[in-house]
Amino acid sequence: MVTSRLELAKTKLRKPILYSLVSVIAVTVSQIVLVLCHAVFDLSAVPSNIIAVAAGTVPSYELNRTWVWGKTSKSHLWKEVVPFWSLAFLGLVLSTVVVGIVERYNDSTIAISAANLGAFGFLWVGKFLLLHYVLFKDHAPGDDDVVIPA
Repeated sequence: MVTSRLELAKTKLRKPILYSLVSVIAVTVSQIVLVLCHAVFDLSAVPSNIIAVAAGTVPSYELNRTWVWGKTSKSHLWKEVVPFWSLAFLGLVLSTVVVGIVERYNDSTIAISAANLGAFGFLWVGKFLLLHYVLFKDHAPGDDDVVIPA
């Protein structure tokens, strides 16, 4: 009885834990690219941030798709790739808006950091639910699907 409950808990927690680990990897990639673009290549903050989000989205997509959700088939361009990238850029836009609003009232580093983390945290949970129940849900290939080789 205890073993079956433990196995059930492991099964239920597997995807959220792996999703969290993928997020750590994607954030690390993004931060390295951001620092390189801004500090080394002397790009301004906005282009550096855009490039960093794009760079972090590549391993995030691949690792989420294959490692977290176990997909090995070809990627669906319109059902997986485009929505995933749209979510990534929604995060960029939302965090920028939230940080801008907070900055008007309190421009302390702690307030700005909290606004950024709050925006991405909100999207992080929503993104998990969308990936789990919509994007990486098993799709039956159709005639109109554009697939990208795995």
